[in-house]
Amino acid sequence: MIARSTLPAESGGPEAVADRFLSHMADERRMSPHTVKAYAEDLGAFLSFLEGRSEAHRFPDHIDRLVLRAFMAEQTQKGLSKRSLARRLSALRSCYKFLLKRKQIETNPLDGIRSPKLGRPLPKYLNEADVRTLLESVAGAHWRDLRDRAILELLYGAGVRVSELAGANLEDLDLERGLIRVRGKGKKERLLPMGRQATGALAGWFLRRPEAARGRAGSPAAQKGGQAPVFVNKFGSRLDVRSVRRLLDKRLADAGLPPGSSPHTLRHSYATHLLDRGADLRSVQELLGHSSLSTTQVYTHLTPSRLKEIYAKAHPKA
Repeated sequence: MIARSTLPAESGGPEAVADRFLSHMADERRMSPHTVKAYAEDLGAFLSFLEGRSEAHRFPDHIDRLVLRAFMAEQTQKGLSKRSLARRLSALRSCYKFLLKRKQIETNPLDGIRSPKLGRPLPKYLNEADVRTLLESVAGAHWRDLRDRAILELLYGAGVRVSELAGANLEDLDLERGLIRVRGKGKKERLLPMGRQATGALAGWFLRRPEAARGRAGSPAAQKGGQAPVFVNKFGSRLDVRSVRRLLDKRLADAGLPPGSSPHTLRHSYATHLLDRGADLRSVQELLGHSSLSTTQVYTHLTPSRLKEIYAKAHPKA
């Protein structure tokens, strides 16, 4: 069992400790609300487990490996997947690293605790013909059609995350050079080429964008300042992530394509097609905004024909 720290600790019970950590993730680390919510759920599951054993008072500095292994066993018995359990342990690790850095504990009980081994699932993607079918099916003249075409062209043409697209402002676009500035995970910025089709679709959308304001001068859709949203909904306000997902579902059905694809599927398609056509992995990593090359390497499993072609040209025994 880990001995109680002799270092001065901040006041408050287990919930207060968790709240300080979550505030740190949101305010100092600037993690997304979705990530902070996930951490809160994972820490909440652990604290509920401790409360069920009348051991909540042991958090954070009386927790040992036996408690952690009992928690893992309980979560597994409840049917939690390996991936979800690994996420729970990752949240706990991050919390304990925070506590160590603040000198509220002296030892991390998760040292030596291994997360479940996970098989990395291959990302779903659309082939080039299906992407073409999807994009060309959005050909109406209504402002919503022009908006949706621009959204889909940008998701595929620049490989942006749906959160990056929804958060884009007018000041982030440079249509003359065909570039967009996005803010990814951890608020890291990157400048991306959009391609001719996406740039043209955006130009067409901007001609009709004021119509979404419906005559309301104060509507975001009527604004032309740098902080105004690129994409708006039928009420003239900033389009959110869920709305983008819903419009993609509708457009897939209209195009006669199988359901189940998400905005992230278009991002996966973007990366896969770049590699298929000869882009190097490092460049794709930079374009996607991945901090680690290993995250990008999953796409190499999707392009066997390209890899075989490279092998045939480069290997002396091919």
